[in-house]
Amino acid sequence: MGLGMSRRTGCTSRPSRVVRSGGGERWGRALRIEVVPDGEALAVHAAQRAAEAIVRGVREHGRAAVAFSGGRSVGRFFSALSQESVPWRLVHLFQVDERVAPEGSAHRNMERIHKHLLSGAPLPVENVHPMPVDTDDLALGAERYADELVRCCGAPPVLDLVHLGLGEDGHTASLVPGDPVLEMWDQDVAVTRPYGGYRRMTLTYPILNRARNLLWIVEGTSKRAPVVRLVNADPHIPAGRVAQAQALLVADAQAASGLPGDA
Repeated sequence: MGLGMSRRTGCTSRPSRVVRSGGGERWGRALRIEVVPDGEALAVHAAQRAAEAIVRGVREHGRAAVAFSGGRSVGRFFSALSQESVPWRLVHLFQVDERVAPEGSAHRNMERIHKHLLSGAPLPVENVHPMPVDTDDLALGAERYADELVRCCGAPPVLDLVHLGLGEDGHTASLVPGDPVLEMWDQDVAVTRPYGGYRRMTLTYPILNRARNLLWIVEGTSKRAPVVRLVNADPHIPAGRVAQAQALLVADAQAASGLPGDA
């Protein structure tokens, strides 16, 4: 069962239009798309969708395991999510990816998670699982993070919700064009080559594709072209190779401006 309506009371965001993917179906996928007017509406609507998936995970499994990405525009989404009615003490938070940057660096995704989500959402400290990018042996750190996922989410681990963004070059998580990590199908966590000045630790396709819910959040005119390629499951961009059967794309009107009208 994919992402559905939010259970938050008193405020329900409605998408301005819903578009269904055509191209993705040839890959045995069916990406659902919801378009909202602007960035503010995007944050609220995406937070409601995320909260619904988390609440369902707790109801069905006694706890929910989620993985969040970074990105320049995630602050509003995290802040909105922190205000949702979620049983946070039963939530385990993992990272989709992280830069190998010094602790406390503003370039770390975990810094945004702490500032905008954990400052308002009362997760127990022991339920927060940052990627171990401080270790000298990054490959070993990736193995240990994969083991941590197994302890929490079973073997193989299945996350209740994965939040993904979309880069202008079609990357998602830290699955970037041309990196050998794109062909790693036998491990759930890996370390990339340098990209944008940093090596990254990232979840790989196998664990992303096992997730019960995938939530894409995409904003801005610069994402217009990659959104079209994502919707068409273009295998020539990393994002196009992520499974779509359990996926929902929430985009603002600018990012979705290259898509056809309501279908």
